[in-house]
Amino acid sequence: MLDADFFRRWMTATATAVDREADRLTALDSPIGDADHGSNLQRGFRAVTAALEKEAPRTPGAILTLAGRQLISTVGGASGPLYGTLLRRTGKALGDAGEVSEEEFARALRTGVDAVMTLGGAAPGDKTMIDALVPAVDALEEGGFVAARTAAEEGALATTPLQARKGRASYLGERSIGHQDPGATSSALLIAGLTEADGE
Repeated sequence: MLDADFFRRWMTATATAVDREADRLTALDSPIGDADHGSNLQRGFRAVTAALEKEAPRTPGAILTLAGRQLISTVGGASGPLYGTLLRRTGKALGDAGEVSEEEFARALRTGVDAVMTLGGAAPGDKTMIDALVPAVDALEEGGFVAARTAAEEGALATTPLQARKGRASYLGERSIGHQDPGATSSALLIAGLTEADGE
C-alpha cells in the first residue's frame, strides 16, 4: 500500500530530478518553445517541496492536490496548468483514503492524464507530455513502477521524429521534427520519481 509518505517522497524525488535536469529541459525547449521549461518547472517543484514542508498533508490525495495547486500558481506558460491539472485530478480521484493500492493509484493517474488531454486537446502522437504519460499509465496498470518509468522514457524519446501538432512547437510545422519534446521529457522525470519513492 502507498501512504502519504510515499507521495511526499515522489514529489521530493521529482523536484530533485527537475533541479538536476533543468538546463537540459531548457535546452530541449530552446529550438521549439520559449526556452523556459526547465526554469519554470524548477520554480514550481521548489514551491511544491516548500509547501509540503510547511503543511504536511496526511493523505495521498491531499498531497497531490496541494502539489497541483502550487504548480498552477507558480509555473508560467502552459506547463503549470497542465502539470497542476495532472496532479490535482489524480489527487481528487484518490479521495480521502489514508493509503491506496498501486492499482488504485494507476486508475487515479489515468484520470489525471485524461484531464490533461481534455485541457490541452492533445492525443498520443501530437509530440507533447501525453506521449510519455499515456504509455506510462498503461505500463503502470500492467507491470508496476519500473515498467512505467521505462515506458515514459521510451515515449519521450519517440517524440523526436514527430511533427508537433499541439502547443508552441506546432507553430514550427516540419521544423519541429528532430527535436525531443521537453514536456514529454519532464513527464518521464515525474514518472521516474515513482521508482525512487518506492526505493527501486
